[in-house]
Amino acid sequence: VQLQASGGGLVQAGGSLRLSCAASGSGRAMAWFRQAPGKEREFVAALFRSGGTTFYGDAVKGRFTISRDRDKNTVYLQMNSLKPEDTAVYFCAIGMGTITSSVRRESAYTYWGQGTQVTVSS
Repeated sequence: VQLQASGGGLVQAGGSLRLSCAASGSGRAMAWFRQAPGKEREFVAALFRSGGTTFYGDAVKGRFTISRDRDKNTVYLQMNSLKPEDTAVYFCAIGMGTITSSVRRESAYTYWGQGTQVTVSS
């Protein structure tokens, strides 16, 4: 499975961006993580293919929305009310056997995209 993330860029604080992740295959769950310079990779959001259940990291809850287009095998991350602390490289991932108790762990995901840079200026 290959993943291609896109949609990153430079935006002012308070603005919005939508990230896309096109996948060549599917899994049980798709997720977004992010990594800021000098920090560990952080869980952002996840969506289960069956039922569409979503999960969000505390830092983005209420501002970000994960969604999917089944026909295009693509997952999106709509990011609103962006803050400078949202600046990071954003990665999408697919988990083949992800379960709800592990959804926030990197180890729950098998395939990863290359990342797309999001920079939020103050």
